[in-house]
Amino acid sequence: MRILVIEDERKVASFIQRGLEEERYVVETAADGQAGLDLALHNVFDAIVLDVMLPKLDGYSVLRALRAEGNVTPVLMLTARGSMEDRVQGLDLGADDYLSKPFHFEELAARLRSILRRSTPEKTTKLQCGDLTLDLVTHFAYRDEKEIELTTKEYALLEYLMRNKDRILSRSMIMQHVWKHNFDPESNIIDVYIKRIRQKIEKPGQSQLVTSVRGVGYRMRDGGPADGDEEGEE
Repeated sequence: MRILVIEDERKVASFIQRGLEEERYVVETAADGQAGLDLALHNVFDAIVLDVMLPKLDGYSVLRALRAEGNVTPVLMLTARGSMEDRVQGLDLGADDYLSKPFHFEELAARLRSILRRSTPEKTTKLQCGDLTLDLVTHFAYRDEKEIELTTKEYALLEYLMRNKDRILSRSMIMQHVWKHNFDPESNIIDVYIKRIRQKIEKPGQSQLVTSVRGVGYRMRDGGPADGDEEGEE
């Protein structure tokens, strides 16, 4: 899942980002309200962690602008001001939850999981590809009812593949989404991580879920025989 953190205090932003990435979220950050609003309006995020006291645009203005544009991404607001009036204002503007500073990361993570679960009830909390299941809340993967241990980057890559099941994903698309920087054609990091994922989710006798499209990228499907690369696709 992709989380946007809009926080101008560098240490706080780094603390949140590090913690969320350890929880296997893909995290983007913005250090002022305007930059955060631009990111939120031009990208898809599963949730936003939004500080109230921000330069350029305060958190209330960011939230007001998002809701005015019809953006319903769940928002967890952070504030050093813990008065009832502040909380009421944020909730009235469309915030999904409120957390006062200072806070323990465990509480932030729990509140974030809560708003992710209850936002848009029709949204599933699990992804399925063949007999492989990825739980987006617990961040566990299972196949044949056996838990699969994944690193943070392996989880982020597998989630991206499963969210785009049956779609061919170029190496450039994967690099920008999972590693958050431009693709270096000389790098084989994506191929290395795809190989690691395959070794973990495709045991002998199990169907192949991740297939390579030669010269293009990768695609995840419900499964078939381990027939190597797909040729002739663009």
